[in-house]
Amino acid sequence: MAAAAVLAALAPATASAADGPALPGEGRQQLRWEQCAQDQPASVECTVVTVPLDYADPGGRTIGIAVSRIRAENPAKRRGVLLMNPGGPGAEGLTMPAGMAPLLAAEVRERFDLIGFDPRGVGRSAPVHCGLVGDEQVLNHPYSAATFGQDIARARSIADKCSAKAGDLLPHITTRNTARDMDVVRAALGERRISYFGLSYGTYLGAVYTQMFPRRADRFVLDSALDPALVWRGVLRGAAEAAESAFTRWTRWAAERDAAFGLGTTPQEVRATFWDLVARADREPITLAGQVFDGGAIRGQYRSFVRVEAITPFIAALRAAASGTPAPAGSGAGVAQAETPPQTPDADNNASVTWAVLCAEGGDWPRDPEQYRRDIVRDRATRPLAGDFGATIQPCAFWKSAPRETATVINNGARALIVQNEWDPQTPVEMARGMRRFLHGARMVTVAGGEGHGVLVNGRPTCADADVTRYLTTGRLPAKDRTCT
Repeated sequence: MAAAAVLAALAPATASAADGPALPGEGRQQLRWEQCAQDQPASVECTVVTVPLDYADPGGRTIGIAVSRIRAENPAKRRGVLLMNPGGPGAEGLTMPAGMAPLLAAEVRERFDLIGFDPRGVGRSAPVHCGLVGDEQVLNHPYSAATFGQDIARARSIADKCSAKAGDLLPHITTRNTARDMDVVRAALGERRISYFGLSYGTYLGAVYTQMFPRRADRFVLDSALDPALVWRGVLRGAAEAAESAFTRWTRWAAERDAAFGLGTTPQEVRATFWDLVARADREPITLAGQVFDGGAIRGQYRSFVRVEAITPFIAALRAAASGTPAPAGSGAGVAQAETPPQTPDADNNASVTWAVLCAEGGDWPRDPEQYRRDIVRDRATRPLAGDFGATIQPCAFWKSAPRETATVINNGARALIVQNEWDPQTPVEMARGMRRFLHGARMVTVAGGEGHGVLVNGRPTCADADVTRYLTTGRLPAKDRTCT
């Protein structure tokens, strides 16, 4: 989720140099493991690994990376450690071992210590706080000519707040530094190599690690991968493009069930019903289950169109609420909500790190607000459902912290396993294929008909589960890329 200047003083970016001499004191940390929290099982342990804030100055200021662990269930079969990242950027990962353990096969849990960590700047790892509130914590905003000035002001305000409140940390919150932190964690744990599970943004982080530390990367599972060539504005615009395909599929599905939902007997009729509803809500917002939806808020549910059985009752209930007629039986289930984040320090932290990574690493952010307006108009014409959400102006247009490093160019032979749902609203299948093109030794398993963001993490068995288990326990990849049902 690019091009910027790299300071020559930073650690070399080549694979051979990155795999070279250890940092001073690497592997000598005395880790103290304790129960993470009273409300968690004693089997979930936590510690802190010390890393340099600035890897160009390893003897300077340090920060602590919070790390969690569930030990391998069968020491006799133990292979090593399986680090995990839940995505973001900005998502906390300390609780991930406990959350993932039930989703992994017993054979995997036998062989690996499950290792979670809060990436630098996040959660309990030197958290960054810009003091963002309200819609400053929201990534996506619909465009209108009347409010574009407010969008510009909000983006500028976020950049100003982050510079004022966290300017000393922001230049060091990068994917490459998080990958370096992972390697210090590896050494502190006494491991020669790490295995890894990454979701969404975590797939890019994992790929960056394989690029920087290829000889220290063992078995890497990348779930719902993004295309490294699109980092970062291209990732947002690509998700909007994928929404159009999901919307077209949904119109066919809903038309086949007109008797149940009454949205139209053909895809064309369903499409017209939806856009009539959006236009009506723009004139007079619709209230449903205590939530108020204008046209932008309805379109803002664009990620939900991949889950046809969930979005269709919602659209039917909205239509009924707009017309004052009874909704079809059961159509009120799963009412969506406008994108309003909880007003908590965690939400501010997550959003602050999101902007820090996206703005510092993405070299494709225009500085001219009018360029965003032109892109919005163009993208909205070809992607009417969500083109403006993907192209909208972001704080990166006004970002003040000079980027320390470019986004990493991924091009290696890592033998990773990529798993991907066919209908993913955030990292669509084309993005995963982009990742696959840059990892020449990898294999990709696509779940035909799979819906939602995340294959392994969705809690439902899929045809890719056996591939993941086989790979993590034996190292064997599928003979070729495949699609399963």
